[in-house]
Amino acid sequence: MQLSSPRFKSLAITAGLTFWFVIITTGIGNFSFEYLLIFVSIVFTITQIFSYKVSKALDIFAIFNTKIFLSILFIFVISIYGILFKLIRIDLLRLNTNDDTHWLDIQKSKKERIRKQY
Repeated sequence: MQLSSPRFKSLAITAGLTFWFVIITTGIGNFSFEYLLIFVSIVFTITQIFSYKVSKALDIFAIFNTKIFLSILFIFVISIYGILFKLIRIDLLRLNTNDDTHWLDIQKSKKERIRKQY
C-alpha cells in the first residue's frame, strides 16, 4: 500500500469499511441497501476529497483492516474444516481406529498392493 496512489488507498479503505458496515449491520439486524448506498457514497466522497492529506493515515488503516480481516478469515476457515471433518468422521490424528472412518488401515493392506511413485 505504500507505493499505491492516495486515490487507490481511499478506494481500498472504502471497500474495507463497507465490508465492516455490512457485517455489523447484518449482525445487529438493521441491514438495508439504502443505508449501504448512503454509507458507501459518504465514505467514498470523504476519502476521495481528503485522500492526499490523509494518505499516511489511510495506509495505516488499510494495513490494520487487512490484518484483522485475514485473521478472522483464517479462523473461520479452520473452524469450517474442523466442523466438516467432524461431520464426515475423518480422524486427522488417527487416535482411534473406527470402522466408520474414511482412513485406510495401513497394517491390513498387503505389501504387493503398495506401489512406489517417483
